[in-house]
Amino acid sequence: MPGGTGEVQIMGARGPDGLTLRTAGLSAGGLPELRVDGLPPYLGQGWARVLAAVAERLAAAGDAPSELAIGADVVIYLTSAPDGTLVPGPPPGRDRQGWYRDVVLRLFPEARV
Repeated sequence: MPGGTGEVQIMGARGPDGLTLRTAGLSAGGLPELRVDGLPPYLGQGWARVLAAVAERLAAAGDAPSELAIGADVVIYLTSAPDGTLVPGPPPGRDRQGWYRDVVLRLFPEARV
């Protein structure tokens, strides 16, 4: 990662609306951190892997596009949050909760969620 150690950590916290996962380390390379909120706890491990894959792509690109293709048929849309983080989300019109599960199953078919 430019200017950093190359290490990105994924941290999680449980809240009243579900699990929040957040990266730490992208900002060392001049990139925004990633954050996903409201995850069902059973998707936490899978989404930690998704965030790691997205972080890797961002670090390699050196910038933050509005959408990122991860895997053969998974597109993740990235929107800027007021706190400066990037929030991965579904394409317009997709249900967020169903999409969270679908992404894990498409990227990691061995997952049984």
